[in-house]
Amino acid sequence: TEAPIHHNVKQQIVDNTERDTVIVFREFHNSARVARNSVSEEIATLSRRPGATFDDIAHLASGVRGREQVYGNGDVEGGMWWAGQAQGLIHDIGSCEEVVDSILTEAQQIITRSLPDQLRD
Repeated sequence: TEAPIHHNVKQQIVDNTERDTVIVFREFHNSARVARNSVSEEIATLSRRPGATFDDIAHLASGVRGREQVYGNGDVEGGMWWAGQAQGLIHDIGSCEEVVDSILTEAQQIITRSLPDQLRD
């Protein structure tokens, strides 16, 4: 909840799976994994054209566009935005405290259920 990005982006990350990413810029030797949306798909398509240069996609990949349209206005289709496959493991929007508590609780459960008694001490 503390991340300074629009709620729509946070919710889209929750809704996405690990397959909802695309790798862009590979043809320019600067690969990046981003959220799959119409802009990132267009970047990938244009980049594959013979003779394509970064100038052909710069207007789509603009950081200003992503910051304003996506992170600021919440338009998840408004620009390219960074996302990794780990988004498939995110199931809700929580505070930092809630996330850490959840990790600790899950770790404790794994330890008490899975490890033999002599390893738990």
